[in-house]
Amino acid sequence: MVLDKFSFSFPRLWAILLKEFIQMWRDRGTFAMMVFLPIMQLTLFGFAINSDPKSLPAGLLRFDDSPFSRTIIKSLENSEYFKFTHILSSEKQAQRLLDTGEIQFVVNIPENFGRKLQRGERPAILIQADATDPTAMANALAAAAALNPTVIDRDLVGPLQPLKGKVAPFEIRVHRLYNPEAITQYNIVPGLIGTILTLTMVVMTSVAVTRETERGTMENLLSTPVRPVEVMLGKILPFIIVGYIQVVVILTTAKFVFSVPVVGSLALLSLVIIFFITANLSIGFTFSTMASNQLQASQMSTFFFLPSLLLSGFMYPFRGMPTWAQSIGEVLPLTHFLRIVRGILLKGNGFSEVWPNFWPIILFMLCAMALAMFRYRETLD
Repeated sequence: MVLDKFSFSFPRLWAILLKEFIQMWRDRGTFAMMVFLPIMQLTLFGFAINSDPKSLPAGLLRFDDSPFSRTIIKSLENSEYFKFTHILSSEKQAQRLLDTGEIQFVVNIPENFGRKLQRGERPAILIQADATDPTAMANALAAAAALNPTVIDRDLVGPLQPLKGKVAPFEIRVHRLYNPEAITQYNIVPGLIGTILTLTMVVMTSVAVTRETERGTMENLLSTPVRPVEVMLGKILPFIIVGYIQVVVILTTAKFVFSVPVVGSLALLSLVIIFFITANLSIGFTFSTMASNQLQASQMSTFFFLPSLLLSGFMYPFRGMPTWAQSIGEVLPLTHFLRIVRGILLKGNGFSEVWPNFWPIILFMLCAMALAMFRYRETLD
């Protein structure tokens, strides 16, 4: 009997293995996460992530229509980094499009550019770049600065042939706006507000509500005359306060530790944060109605957080992703919140510049709350 107790038995091992596989198969939620999470990671990292974005939207402010300026514009397009989506009429219009993030660059060809080039005065072309994300614009600016000096040689004929040489007969000047020194912290630290809120709000809500279901306290709550909307708001409001505490900590650290500039209105940012936090809490509440235990709630939260992190533009340039990945990213509230928080802190954006990214967060919040209420009512039934 003693020897049998300490001896190894393949039949007993097989029985334990079979029991574990059966138990794993019964937990369909966990099994699905184990299968689909690696597939999602492979898809996102293999196809969606690109650290060298091309075809970046640019505006063209051209006051000269000489053959030289047309050749240079075509050369910038041929670099594959610049895609001229807007023909601008004024510097004010250019500034507005840069502030709202609709374009990444403005290429300004000054008046009499061709005439000055013919006189050998070496005129300058100005490229203004939105430097809030240094990674997104670095390669494009490098390509512009490295334009072949012979790019306009075919236009230098006749008496202009002496201008051909190793030095380009024109100059390219770059103005990096909003983050002139291309400091990475100016981009990352404000973005941490959104990523930390997304992670903590979704996970904390889903786990907290699921824990009450596991302990049976939710049944006691359901036996009271409390309405579903009252339960939902009662669960969400404390976490909104916690979220604001996190925001204060991050902003204080950003200002006094990382020296991140705060140019815009903190009151406007606080207004946006209310809706952003509520949207994430509603998603967490929905997950809690779908999960049977805290492990499943955490797994669902991870399944939501991972695409938000990778497709929002926090870690990798948003415009470097394929169209299908950008479409998914546009649905996620973190994508729009990152644009808002960076716009307010670094650009000093007001409500009119913020609104194009504000209303998608509001719409997502309303849809998430409706879904949470629907799932909660099904739970009651």
